[in-house]
Amino acid sequence: MNKANTETKAFILLLAGMMSLVALSVDAMLPALVTIANDFDLAQTAQAQWTITSLFIGLSIGQLIYGPWSDAVGRKPPIYWGYSLFIVGTLICVFSESFSWLIAGRVLQGMGAAAPRIITMALVRDKLKGAEMARIMSVVFSVFIVVPILAPAIGQLIISVAHWRWIFGMLLIMAVSTGFWFWRYQEETLQEEQRRPLTVKSFIEGLRFLLAEKAALVYTVISGLVFGSFLGYLNSAPLVFIQLYDQQDNFALLFAAAACAVGVASLVNGRMVLKMGMRKMIIYALLGLVVLTSLFCVVLLASNGVPHLLMLMLYLVPAFFCIGILFGNLNSLAMEPLGAIAGMGSAFVACLSTLIAIPIGSLIGLSFNDTCYPIVLGFMFVGLGSLTLIKVFDPLEQTKA
Repeated sequence: MNKANTETKAFILLLAGMMSLVALSVDAMLPALVTIANDFDLAQTAQAQWTITSLFIGLSIGQLIYGPWSDAVGRKPPIYWGYSLFIVGTLICVFSESFSWLIAGRVLQGMGAAAPRIITMALVRDKLKGAEMARIMSVVFSVFIVVPILAPAIGQLIISVAHWRWIFGMLLIMAVSTGFWFWRYQEETLQEEQRRPLTVKSFIEGLRFLLAEKAALVYTVISGLVFGSFLGYLNSAPLVFIQLYDQQDNFALLFAAAACAVGVASLVNGRMVLKMGMRKMIIYALLGLVVLTSLFCVVLLASNGVPHLLMLMLYLVPAFFCIGILFGNLNSLAMEPLGAIAGMGSAFVACLSTLIAIPIGSLIGLSFNDTCYPIVLGFMFVGLGSLTLIKVFDPLEQTKA
């Protein structure tokens, strides 16, 4: 039993480390966005958010490739290629002489990071299912959420003593270390007899399988909406805290407070999901987000869109607790019917949700108008829209009705 527990803990830590590559690539850059805008003489500071959005564009492309590929050749080879591509993209970012080259490097980083990000979901699905899968994913999210908590502080520390390009040096170290750990200690989880040939026909069949599974499709779309609001927050956070509230020195601490709420929610969800089920947890979290946001809209109206910083944090912390409940459950519920095509299914789910999230997150970020309205209204739209989708399209809800 002790050996099994040790192996499970090592598996969770490895998955968390691999998934953290994306989180670290995003959040460590946030304190540097204003500096990047100044260094490249961008017309508007908000344009610097493309260093975040471009990584997710690469991520969405890579996810669609690595999932089906991993179903055909196993989980390990695509991850090796992904790490290699990430390293190349990182080196381009280090030596970029223009903002365009920086964006190109970030796209390659995203395409590379997609391999460990997407295939970790297939690794879990290979070994587990149902509420147990959701429990493990919640624990994984709670472990890897430490990275978003610390990443802005790490990025801020780096730019306080060196050039912001040294952030990419840190990412290079992270990629090499987790890649080596995976190569050395993780066994292949997809056996030869379970692999599916990678053909156009199999790709189309997998897509049809997803589209035929209404529950998987509904929760994939909702996952995209929730991720979109979160991406909008990531794009806007430096502008809100640094420009609007003049909190350059405290940015990492303020960002960590919201990230901690997501981590706590993941731990709570890991315990509660076995009793209540994924679907109930999702509905309660969405209702909580809508109620919180409705109340905070009153505060926004009374303060012309710029409430006291304390009031903003009193809203963001519980709001991100709701977001944390949603993250693990939405992915697990979307993946639950797709066990027969775990790799391809995880690719479709992740790609579609990311493609939905990118325009939503970009719209929220580019709508920054020296108020908190864009972020808050984004959360309201996501909460109401997601509850509507569940009510109208979820097969379980229709059966109950």
